[in-house]
Amino acid sequence: MVRVTGKLSKSALIGAGLGAFAWAMPSTAQPGPVGAPVLLGAANEVSAFYGKWNAQPIWLRGGPDSAVVQGLVSILQRSPFDGFAAGPQLAAQVQAAAASARGGKPADIAAADRLMSTAWVQYVQAIKQPTSGMYYAYPTLAPQGRRADQILLTAAASKSLESHIRTVSNINPLYAAIRDAGFAQAQAAGQLTPDARLLANLDRARSIPGTGRVAVVEIASQRLLVFENGVPVDSMKIIVGTSKYATPLIASYISYVTLNPYWDSPDHLVKEAIAPNVLRQGFGYLKARGYEAMADWSPDAAVLPPEKVDWKAVAAGKIQLRIRQKPGPDNFMATMKIPFVNDDDIYLHDTPTKSLFAKANRALSNGCVRLEAAPRFARWLLSGRDPVAAAPDLPEQHVKLPQSIPVYLTYLTAQPEGGKLTYVADVYGLDKAATKSATLGASASQAR
Repeated sequence: MVRVTGKLSKSALIGAGLGAFAWAMPSTAQPGPVGAPVLLGAANEVSAFYGKWNAQPIWLRGGPDSAVVQGLVSILQRSPFDGFAAGPQLAAQVQAAAASARGGKPADIAAADRLMSTAWVQYVQAIKQPTSGMYYAYPTLAPQGRRADQILLTAAASKSLESHIRTVSNINPLYAAIRDAGFAQAQAAGQLTPDARLLANLDRARSIPGTGRVAVVEIASQRLLVFENGVPVDSMKIIVGTSKYATPLIASYISYVTLNPYWDSPDHLVKEAIAPNVLRQGFGYLKARGYEAMADWSPDAAVLPPEKVDWKAVAAGKIQLRIRQKPGPDNFMATMKIPFVNDDDIYLHDTPTKSLFAKANRALSNGCVRLEAAPRFARWLLSGRDPVAAAPDLPEQHVKLPQSIPVYLTYLTAQPEGGKLTYVADVYGLDKAATKSATLGASASQAR
């Protein structure tokens, strides 16, 4: 697997055009008028950037009334809907600094540019926070590029700064559609601040990249979405975990597809269903379903004779027993399994029970994700190649992908439709928990 850090080297950025912006910036210029809600860390990082690179103004190349400055102000004014509450105050400071820069004094221009850089760094660092509660199998799957020098060097080297800041602020198409619909509805209702439910959804959407080939398991609406450079190219119904066995938020890579898979039963099913059925129906229950009792959880585990197992102890939870189902037409994963690294042994898979996809509420599994059209998704993963087993009867055949594909399991109850925002059922109660937390936080703040 090739993993890209997302960091840009100094030499690469200079080669991309930074050298064209070098000039004599006064090193003592301060970032804007007193009163701006500037975080000290961001201000210090920005000062260090200007001192090290001796950079030409990034924001004022086209003058203080350019579309770039206006675009920055607009983004900051809207930024409470990105979870950045300080944005409107910073927008006012940017406008005041731009007005001062109209006089043409180098010190005022330098101060205005630094303030704009500080505001932009604070904003970008806010929207690139990792998603709360998401498991990142690899650090590179979390939002990248939070260092001030990365943020400013990339902005300085962009061919169109106006386009660059718009692209960065949109993050990905799902995020932008949810935020913009929520912002438009709030404006129409005369509301200046977003509700906690909207912000929770945006937090869960922010990790998804806006470029490349990406698979998104959207738990709340129970659909798989497939994107190529931000453009949706396919979708299908999925079955996700019940509220008791909720499908977790995960970011990982899919690197291969397993054909003719074994299915390992979750421990709670072994205890609550399989062992009691063996006690009632005998060993014929195991044979009819292709179940095997295994000595351990290793890949080369031996098959145990069922009569050697203390099934009463298994049913009572005194013994943990691995039960494996052999490949075949009744296998719970049907023809294929699509695994990825995570701590909960969650994976995507085919299913022989297609009738469940007709249900409106498809939170029905034990946590793993069943796909309506697994072969079609596997064909996309394999860049158009059919997922065909080399040997029809050989179990556990791993077919490597041409390139690892990021997969994000997230939970978006907010659904933008025609520019308007609706909400699907909050099956796992994540929105409710976020709203409660925000209410408690507001009460504590008022109490202080």
